[in-house]
Amino acid sequence: MRRIGFWAAVTATIIASGSAGTALAAGDAAAGQVVFKKCAVCHSIDAGVNKVGPSLHGVVGRKSATAPGYDYSAAMKGANKEWTAKELDTYLTDPRAVVPGTKMVFVGLKDQKDRDNVIAYLETLK
Repeated sequence: MRRIGFWAAVTATIIASGSAGTALAAGDAAAGQVVFKKCAVCHSIDAGVNKVGPSLHGVVGRKSATAPGYDYSAAMKGANKEWTAKELDTYLTDPRAVVPGTKMVFVGLKDQKDRDNVIAYLETLK
């Protein structure tokens, strides 16, 4: 019986961690809130409150260019993305390379840990 308990624990740990290397590393939302200060210059976390960039409230899982009341670039309107954690990770690495012509002038978050953390924070904004 002990052996079954051990393998059940191992399986649960693998499932909880996103399995063997195929998912993003889990970020720290509290650390991500600190990293987000770089984003807060242009983006609000309040629903319906747009700044230079659109509100990021509820961005995880949202279709690109759909925040109400924000005037998106033609490039972003044509991007047709769903802001999953994986897609956000790619985009936040180099926004202008992923969506050429975007209005977003931010050069990106080059550090994987910073991206993981800010995405974990964005996931809390629901």
